[in-house]
Amino acid sequence: MLDNETSRLSRLMAILTQLQSKRLLTANSIAEKFNVSVRTIYRDIKALEQAGIPISTEEGKGYALMEGFRIPPIMFTESEANALITAEQLIIKNKDASFVKHYTEAITKIKSVLRYTTKDKVDLLSKRIVFRQNAENSSTSNYLSSIQLAITNFNVVKIEYHSLNNNDKTFRLIEPLALYSTQENWILIAWCRLRKDYRSFRLDKIQQLDILEEKYISRNFNLQALFESYKEKYFSNP
Repeated sequence: MLDNETSRLSRLMAILTQLQSKRLLTANSIAEKFNVSVRTIYRDIKALEQAGIPISTEEGKGYALMEGFRIPPIMFTESEANALITAEQLIIKNKDASFVKHYTEAITKIKSVLRYTTKDKVDLLSKRIVFRQNAENSSTSNYLSSIQLAITNFNVVKIEYHSLNNNDKTFRLIEPLALYSTQENWILIAWCRLRKDYRSFRLDKIQQLDILEEKYISRNFNLQALFESYKEKYFSNP
């Protein structure tokens, strides 16, 4: 009986963490994650509500924490902390300066809630992990963080772009849609109003970037479908 109660308490805390990390969660998705029945999740949600957690229900969509509610910092296990530190050592080699800056600031906040014993261990681990790519720690762009905000807020962006194929510079109004990374560069996929089509832009070739107040209408965009169309267009057999 005690083991069952301990298991349920762990699940309730994990559900609460999930609710804080996502906008909406469905009962089905929670049940699948914790390998329990949907009926069990209904009882768990009710238990959290009875404990004073302000959970709202959106009909047909799922559960969410009420806006503004925050729970105290969750303690990371040593393995979770190690995973974050390993990722940090990889990301500080990234060539976009804004990305490195904001991730480093986020990791500092995460380290502040670690137990003292775990802090000592992650400090040791950070000195024992090295990624040799970009050994000189060179930066080729500083726009990744701004572009991420433009994507999630649907802002039109004005750029001065230095063409990869020639020495021309063009001014473009673009609707940023997605990002992907190669070994050396970040690539932005956007709807280009000049070309009236999807275009890829290397961040290190953007000379100037301004996020405009103008919003664009969200397109029915699917990144995987775009990649598949590229594959058919450029790599299909004749």
